[in-house]
Amino acid sequence: MRSKLSVAALTGAAALLLTATAPSSAASREAAQNLGDPDYGVCRGTDPRCYHDWGNFDPAKGYRLLVYSRTAGPRHAHLGTPLGPGLNPPLNDDNVAIKAVLKLGQDNGFAVDYTEDVAQLSSAGRLLPYNAVMFLSTTRDALDDAAQTALRQYIRAGGGFVGVHNAFGTEYNWPWYEGLLGNANFYDHAANQPGTVVTADRRDASTQGLPQRWAFSDEWYNLVPFPTRVRVLAKVDESTLARGVRGNLGHPGHGGDHPVSWCQYYDGGRAWLTTLGHDVKAWTDEPLDGDQYFVQHLLGGVKSVMGMAPFCR
Repeated sequence: MRSKLSVAALTGAAALLLTATAPSSAASREAAQNLGDPDYGVCRGTDPRCYHDWGNFDPAKGYRLLVYSRTAGPRHAHLGTPLGPGLNPPLNDDNVAIKAVLKLGQDNGFAVDYTEDVAQLSSAGRLLPYNAVMFLSTTRDALDDAAQTALRQYIRAGGGFVGVHNAFGTEYNWPWYEGLLGNANFYDHAANQPGTVVTADRRDASTQGLPQRWAFSDEWYNLVPFPTRVRVLAKVDESTLARGVRGNLGHPGHGGDHPVSWCQYYDGGRAWLTTLGHDVKAWTDEPLDGDQYFVQHLLGGVKSVMGMAPFCR
């Protein structure tokens, strides 16, 4: 929140945004003033005072995750055939990533719904039954105006967001969404290749039990802008990328500080984010070095965002 500006000094949409974002308690208002992000106009970072605990998510009702995988551009192979309309349409054999998340839910005590129908995100009321929404390799302009508004209202009501892989190649021209990703966006990537992931913070629910270093294969996204005010959970060691890290659009990589997963509080909600997950094998039983650690990492992130485990610690 832009603490040096008063609501009286603002007009039109800017005033409405500031008023809608204002937390309800004195402690939250102080947090928003001290932790506000001048780029996005919201309370953002790793301080839990940025979270809106408004009682919208009752653990006694169980935990639910909505997976959204709509693509409005190139489609990753792990998504498989585009899905039909509505909620939970029939799946095909090649919809391997969605099937993998469904199994995570079945094995770990949370319900999973899935859709590529933007109408299912048309209001905050449709989203509030879910403890978290996962954008699973969505592409480009995957939301219409109503869905953008609904997602923003949902997050401000304390909702959870999980962004996986090409969630970073989505809604490029929407600054609020870029902030939700941690002040980050996909720019380009080098070849899909093996590398070594370094577990940067082993206290988090998504990193507990992971090795300090583990092999994995991915596209190793280069990011512009680069994430800020987040807790970095895992990085890639660029020196282990035999085919180099230089992207197909010329990005030289990030050197010794190349994050692949992180978490933050954002505008009242919680967000857990990873650029990993490109390879189809990461979502299937077909062998891939480190795939068990990727799945463990993702599961811990999902559980933490939904409130089943401590978040971003």
